[in-house]
Amino acid sequence: GEAGLKWPIGEALDDERLEALLFPPPRPSGTLRPVPDWAWVQLELSKHKGTTLALLWLEYKQAQGDDGYQYSQFCELYRRWRGALDVVLRQPYHGGEKLLVDYAGPTVPIVNPHTGEVREARVFVGALGASSYTFIDLTWTKALPDWIDSHIRMFEFIEGVPRLVIPDNERAGVHKASRYEPDLNPTYHDLAVHYGTTVLPTRPRSPRDKAKAEAAVQNVERWVLAPLRNHTFFSMGEARGAVAPLWDQLNIRPFQKLDATRRSLFEELDRPALGPLPPTRFEFGTWRKARVNIDYHIQVQNHFYSVPHALARREVEVRLTATTLEIYFAGRRVAVHPCRPTRGRYSTNPDHMPADHRAHLKWTPERLITWGGTLGPHAATFIAELIESRPHPEQAYRSCLGLMSLARDYPPQRMDAACRRALTLRSLSYRSVKSILHSGLDRYPQQQELQLRLPPAHDHVRGPAYYRSTPNPKGD
Repeated sequence: GEAGLKWPIGEALDDERLEALLFPPPRPSGTLRPVPDWAWVQLELSKHKGTTLALLWLEYKQAQGDDGYQYSQFCELYRRWRGALDVVLRQPYHGGEKLLVDYAGPTVPIVNPHTGEVREARVFVGALGASSYTFIDLTWTKALPDWIDSHIRMFEFIEGVPRLVIPDNERAGVHKASRYEPDLNPTYHDLAVHYGTTVLPTRPRSPRDKAKAEAAVQNVERWVLAPLRNHTFFSMGEARGAVAPLWDQLNIRPFQKLDATRRSLFEELDRPALGPLPPTRFEFGTWRKARVNIDYHIQVQNHFYSVPHALARREVEVRLTATTLEIYFAGRRVAVHPCRPTRGRYSTNPDHMPADHRAHLKWTPERLITWGGTLGPHAATFIAELIESRPHPEQAYRSCLGLMSLARDYPPQRMDAACRRALTLRSLSYRSVKSILHSGLDRYPQQQELQLRLPPAHDHVRGPAYYRSTPNPKGD
C-alpha cells in the first residue's frame, strides 16, 4: 500500500521501523501548508456585509487545493492572528456602518491673556468602526449645543453620514440610560433625522460596546494631547491649530500589525459606504412646552405667537432655533413663525384666527382714517385720535368696525356730527358715538352743548388735602 510493504514482511524490519512506515509523523503545520493572508481576510470581512469565514475558507481552498488548511484550523489560526491585533482592529466592523463618539478625560487649558483666567477646553473624539479614522474637536463645554456642533463638524470632516452613531449613554444627547430603549434628547433626535442616521447609545455596563471609542480616546490622549502637555494656549483657535497637525499624523500613522493606516482604510472601507450629507446644515434648536392662552397665542421669550384657535388652553411643544419657532401638537407641526426679538408684541397668522376676528386684518390705521374721511372731517379725526389713544393700533380696530356698523344705519352727516360731539367731550369710544346717535344729541347745535366739566379752581372742588385733614365725624 502507501507504506510500500509486501507480504510476507522480511525479517530485516523490526517493530520500530514497521511502525514508522505504517504511521508516519504528520507534516509540520505552518511550514508546508500555505498561510492565508490574514490582513486580506480581515479587510474582506469589514468591506462586504454578509462575507463570512466559511466563504473565505472555500475561496482559499479552491486556490490552494489539498495543501490548504481545513476549516477548523483556518478559523483557529485567524482567531489567533486577530487576538494579537490592537483592540481597535479586533471587531469586524463593516464600512460606513458605525461611528463611535466620546469625550477624552484630559482637557486642554486655555489662558485668558487679559485676566490670566484658565478655562479647560473639552476634547470630543469620534472614530469610524471599520477604519478607526479619527475626528477631534475642542469645545468649551460638554453641554448640548457644543455636543451638537461637534457632530455637525464631524459629519462634514468625513464628508458623509454613517448608518449608526454610537454615543456613551451618559453624554448630553441621552436623557435616560436604558439597556433596551434609551431616551434621546429631542434635539439630538432631530439631528439624526436631519442627517438620515440612527443614534444607538451604548448599553449600560457593557464595556465591549464602546471598546472602539475608548481605544480612539486613548490614542488621542497618547499621540495628540500628551505632546502638547507643556504648551500654553491663549485662545481656542490657537489650541485647535496646534491639535490639527498631530491629529493628521494620527490618521496616517501605520498600524503595528496591519499594513495600512486609518486614512487608507477610510478611503477603502468607509468612504464608499457613507451616506451623503444633506443639502443644508442642521440648525440647532431647543424644545420647551407652552400653554396656549385663550387668545390662541403662546408666550415665548416675552413675545406672543399664534396657534390655531381650536388649541386654546391646550399644551403644545415648541422648537426654537435662532431664526424659526415651530409649534407642535400631538407630534404634528401646527404652526411656524419667524423668531421675533420684540418684547410684548404679537405675531399672528390670520389662518389661526376665528372667522369673526379675521376682518380686523383687512384694515390698517391709514385705511380706517381714509374711510372716516368719507363720512366727514370730524369722523376722520375721531378715528385717528381713537387709534392714537390705544397702546396698540389693533386694540382700536374693533371700535372702528363698530363705527362701520353704525354707518350702515345712519347717514354720513349724522355720523360726522356725532364724532364731533364725542371729540368735544373727549369720549373716544364706539359706545359714546352710539349713545349720541341713539339719543339724537348729534342734531343739536354745537353751541348749545352743556359744559359738563367744572373748572379746576371752582369753590366746590376742595382737593384731596381737605379730606385727609377733616376729622372723622363718627369718631372712628
